[in-house]
Amino acid sequence: MKIIAASYLYNPGSTPAANGAVAVRDGRIVAVGPLDDVRRDFPWPVEDHPGCVLMPGMVNAHTHLELTHFPSWKIRKGVDYMPRQYVDWIVQVVKICRALTQDELRHSLDEGARISLAAGTTTVGDILSNLTLLADYMRLPVSGRVYLEAIGHDPVQCEARKSDMEAAIRTITAASLLPGVSPHAPHTLSEQFMRDITGMADSFGLPTMIHLAESADEIDFWFDTTGRIATEIYPMAGWEPYLPPPRRMSPVAYLDSLAVLTPMTTCVHAVHVTPADVGILRDRGVAIVICPRSNDRLVVGAPPLMLFRGSRIPLAIGTDSLASNDSLSMWDEIRFLFERYPRMFTPDELLGMATIGGARALHLDSGTGTLEVGKRADIQVLSPSGALTSGKLADLLLDSAVVATVYLAGERIDS
Repeated sequence: MKIIAASYLYNPGSTPAANGAVAVRDGRIVAVGPLDDVRRDFPWPVEDHPGCVLMPGMVNAHTHLELTHFPSWKIRKGVDYMPRQYVDWIVQVVKICRALTQDELRHSLDEGARISLAAGTTTVGDILSNLTLLADYMRLPVSGRVYLEAIGHDPVQCEARKSDMEAAIRTITAASLLPGVSPHAPHTLSEQFMRDITGMADSFGLPTMIHLAESADEIDFWFDTTGRIATEIYPMAGWEPYLPPPRRMSPVAYLDSLAVLTPMTTCVHAVHVTPADVGILRDRGVAIVICPRSNDRLVVGAPPLMLFRGSRIPLAIGTDSLASNDSLSMWDEIRFLFERYPRMFTPDELLGMATIGGARALHLDSGTGTLEVGKRADIQVLSPSGALTSGKLADLLLDSAVVATVYLAGERIDS
């Protein structure tokens, strides 16, 4: 039992509270308010952070922590370059990851969690491709949702993967890391496998996360089954016998034709979508996670943010992995977004997308994303430069805040 206090307490979307504090018991917030009021009701030890701001921990709504050591793996393999074409990057990732050992992936996963926490991220929406790492996930210090990934076209292999995923889901018992399901992308699953996997998620009551329309190559592929996905990705994966006929539709329209887009679906990237696609996503209640630095580094374009905003589609932010980004810091991500689109979002909106927006996209907002009674005490203590005032606090944090301390379920974790 403790009280955590600072000069200000700030929930994005709400007025900052001077001399704010939270009382924590058994990892949960039991009171929020001015320090004097909280201390009167809860006479517990106080951990005070003068000159700092208490804010909910960041929610990285899309990442691949198991790929954290990817930059060093590239150097070791003598391929220390960044492909400037999406398909070339996919080929590079697959070739390098095929040669990795279990220990290499485990160490990479641990490092990803460590540096995420150091950057103020307490909750992740992480994609797990190697199911043998699941036990390692369950001991990670971060909270969030681990999405078990499905990829494949061969019916026998797809059925085996589905069985393995079902068994894995039943083993997840950690209260801090909940399961989800990730049908990787429309072009990497057969039509039947996409139906089976999303149906399985529905039977367990789990949300899904799908990579969608990240590159122009995907649009070419879905329109007439041409382009480098057909000529390079499918042969590399041994999927030539499963090349689909020309669909003459977008990936969004294709998924909608399978009835797999629901309010339990979160789509990632959504760079190459049309107004009609956005209308479908809006009508189906889908949330979108944007990954602006990854999109920029892979030169795939930028999502139509104004169209998303005008359609009132729920937005969250993710870093993706260090295979396509320079850091796992959500602060780096939102600062990049603000610099690139200075009139698109206010600082308060960006901080909201990186906290409660991410929690909603992961269907975890009942327990995290804000500092409120009943939620986990996942807190970042921020030390900004300049004078603290409630009127421009979000601007000051976006401009200069440094993560001084992180609390995970009320326990202090100093980097």
